[in-house]
Amino acid sequence: MAVSDTSSTIALISMPWSLFNRPSVQLGALKAYIENNSDIAVDCFHPYLSTAKHIGTDIYTYLSKNSWSGEAIYAAILFPERREQAARLFHRSCADNPEIAGKFDAIYNSLENQLNEWTRSTEFKGYRLLGFSVCFSQLFASLAAAVRIKEITPATPVVFGGSSCVGNMGDSMSRAFSQIDYVIKGEGEKKLLNLCRALEKGNAPPSQTSVAAADGKTNAIADLNTLPTPDYHPYFNELEHVFPGKPFSPVLPIEFSRGCWWRHCTFCNLNLQWHGYRRKSAAKMSSEVKQLHDRLHSLDFTFCDNALPVSETDIFFSTIRKWDIDLHFFAEIRAIKDPQKLSLYRSGGLTTVQVGIESFSNSLLAKMNKGTTVIENLAVMKHCAENSITLDGNLIVEFPGSSEQEAAETLANLEYALPFHPLSAATFFLGSGSAIDINPSEFSIRAVTAHAHYNELFPSAIMEKMDLLIKDYRGDKSIQRMRWQPVREMIRKWQDVHKKRCKDSPLLSYRDGGSFLVIRQVRSEEAPLLHRLRGKSRKIYLFCRVIRNLDEITRQFPELPRKTLLNFFDDLSKKQLLYQENKQFLALAIRSH
Repeated sequence: MAVSDTSSTIALISMPWSLFNRPSVQLGALKAYIENNSDIAVDCFHPYLSTAKHIGTDIYTYLSKNSWSGEAIYAAILFPERREQAARLFHRSCADNPEIAGKFDAIYNSLENQLNEWTRSTEFKGYRLLGFSVCFSQLFASLAAAVRIKEITPATPVVFGGSSCVGNMGDSMSRAFSQIDYVIKGEGEKKLLNLCRALEKGNAPPSQTSVAAADGKTNAIADLNTLPTPDYHPYFNELEHVFPGKPFSPVLPIEFSRGCWWRHCTFCNLNLQWHGYRRKSAAKMSSEVKQLHDRLHSLDFTFCDNALPVSETDIFFSTIRKWDIDLHFFAEIRAIKDPQKLSLYRSGGLTTVQVGIESFSNSLLAKMNKGTTVIENLAVMKHCAENSITLDGNLIVEFPGSSEQEAAETLANLEYALPFHPLSAATFFLGSGSAIDINPSEFSIRAVTAHAHYNELFPSAIMEKMDLLIKDYRGDKSIQRMRWQPVREMIRKWQDVHKKRCKDSPLLSYRDGGSFLVIRQVRSEEAPLLHRLRGKSRKIYLFCRVIRNLDEITRQFPELPRKTLLNFFDDLSKKQLLYQENKQFLALAIRSH
């Protein structure tokens, strides 16, 4: 692809392992902002598309979701002397897929050839600036590309930015790699524009420095409603070239907010690049969706937010459901207890969510500072199932300082989660800048160290200069590994049960007979159990379709003594038809349709 016919053009690049079936939101947002606020032209490159074509989309998808294996490939390309260590890490990371694990050499050769071909065939010399968006799992690919491009055009300045460049991480990259001239830490629009203007005027900052805000402040966008709609046309142009006929339907990233309105989770480092929480209005967000739908004929969207803004989200989906268009959305949300709200979202096209479940132990949720409880987690899982919303999520295992009792509580409560879409086990990792990283001693961590995998992939002389996104630690790791193994096993069984079942038949459901209720309970390999609730028992169970406390229930059924109610709930709980927590109760069966 040739450079645009202008001397004031910059190139923005997104490397593997960005998901191949979606454009880069970073590139799309930056291109739209720069071109709407200056006469600077922006060319965008998505070489991860040709990477996916070279190795096959199935292998690419696996590696993009298995971060260390993908990083290992490009680390070997960047540092040929580390190829043996990278190959060992690749094999360990792909242990669950022996077929891919045995293809290290073939994938390495294919990606090295593709990278060399791309860097040689692209006319980088005409650009005023080359910018790399470096987020999770893009570090080694971006470094490998920057090194090769600098060999071709050493005078063209290179800037790195993105979530992997925040704070000391960005500074360490520019110290370790002379190919990186500038680093943008934090929100990029204004800082990138300032850098481009400085380069035009010939007064750019010295090489190997971070780009400071023009006014000494953060240069964050105060009002997100002023941002233009992301420009994804370059991605679609490349897609047509690399995958003629578009054999898949791209998913378009959209951004409702920046930061997190909760922002208290002790393990989280996802918001280091943002300064404060900001959101767009529902009107602005729906306008962007309409523009992208009309321009690109797209029906599938994914929110990039860490958590959707509460009030504006209600208005947004109320607007979308009136369009009579079959749009589908993915979003990360916090636990929502109100099934009516989820019903509204589903009617507006929300088909898949990721919820920060993280734990089924209340004391561990408190250590994580999640601001939720087990019963609330189970409620959102149940209500998503009721509304045909697929819920993906994780249970964090091996959390430092977690107790044997917390692991046992998690294991016991997994029995109540069995009817719902299974979660995944996510091994705790120490994120740079998280509350745990800042106060490690509060979480049984004796020392914070560089991550062992980075030590395998970087030469020691470079590793000494690096401060990276994921860290390692010394503490109670071996104890936690043994402590949480039964939970891992239970999660695997949970996933197997759902793989084998008929998806149209819930594992725990009820049919209402008016004066009685029939609850059908599927338990692993055993024959389904049928439970019948009559009269008041039926009414109480249906009343607890949402979380109810004991006071609410006794007000609704004043004729029943509390002891009678508690005995009834104990019986249902033992049968795993209802969950109880601190005199709060949730019926778990969903209505069969």
